[in-house]
Amino acid sequence: MRMGSEAMRTITWNDDQHTVEMIDQRILPREFVVLSYDDYQAVAEAIRTMVIRGAPAIGAAAAYGMALAAQQSTAESLEGLLADLETAGKVLNQSRPTAVNLSWAVRRMLTAADAFDGTPDELRGHLLDLAKAIADEDVEVNKRLATYGAALIDDGDHIIHHCNTGALATVDWGTALGVIRMAHEQGKRIHVYVDETRPRLQGARLTAWELEQYGIPYDIITDSSSGYLMRKGLVQKVVFGADRVAVNGDVANKIGTYMLALAAYDNGIPAYSVFPVSTIDFELSRGDLIPIEERDQAEVLGLTLMGKLVAPEHATARNFAFDVTPNRIISGWVTEKGVIYPPFNVNMQAAMMEKD
Repeated sequence: MRMGSEAMRTITWNDDQHTVEMIDQRILPREFVVLSYDDYQAVAEAIRTMVIRGAPAIGAAAAYGMALAAQQSTAESLEGLLADLETAGKVLNQSRPTAVNLSWAVRRMLTAADAFDGTPDELRGHLLDLAKAIADEDVEVNKRLATYGAALIDDGDHIIHHCNTGALATVDWGTALGVIRMAHEQGKRIHVYVDETRPRLQGARLTAWELEQYGIPYDIITDSSSGYLMRKGLVQKVVFGADRVAVNGDVANKIGTYMLALAAYDNGIPAYSVFPVSTIDFELSRGDLIPIEERDQAEVLGLTLMGKLVAPEHATARNFAFDVTPNRIISGWVTEKGVIYPPFNVNMQAAMMEKD
């Protein structure tokens, strides 16, 4: 991602201050603010309150949070340090329940700590190096999957994109929006219909802002407009990300994805879910088992019009952050292993066994 001429990441480590820094995504696009954290519990709160969001970015934040926990620990033995890390891992894992990249990163850090043979201070350095490596890997993985996905985009395509899956949802580059960005940089003339993505408007606020950074033409549409556009023949592709994927191919993603995929399926339009392999939960056989986060109803009821709250004073709301799209209406997965087509459980295993 770029702000002006300066390249920057959604999340990074400040070696001078020994802090992790994140772009505050709650206030974009009106303000661009970078926040610093030196406490793993504060990182967990940043994840919960969506200072940082997007499954890959959350994974990197969890890794840096574990590195901070190691630095915060006053333990003088490996056993004591490992105990403190286990505690930190539990706190971080509870910050948001649906995105599997969070628990994947925590588990990777704990596994490395368990296997480490050295002093506590050496382990602290080792975990920071690993957190940086996880962040760097995310950028490389995103560029690789974006290259595979861009091959699916034709010159002149009009594409519907849901939520935000760009550089802001990752360490840099992006997943589904990264595919669009790669196709644009390859010289393909494309146009993006950006779902607002209620209630937090990640599409209208974040995706639109990123597309302006890249110079990609777009229109913001209400979430409920997608079906109409497809039925009128104005859309050639649908792309979205994923927060957790079951081994049968069911995909949990931002609420509204299921309805979008249904409309694409009914109109014979390819709908692709784009994500790194780390988003697959190999312990979940089907999407019905994926825990779905329900957030504060205030996010829904806080909508205003002409300075007034829209909902009646005593209204209540349900605010599900994600839904599950069944594998039968998904055209393919785009991963760093390539494009994987149904049957996903069979073709995924074959792709995983292939060398990069």
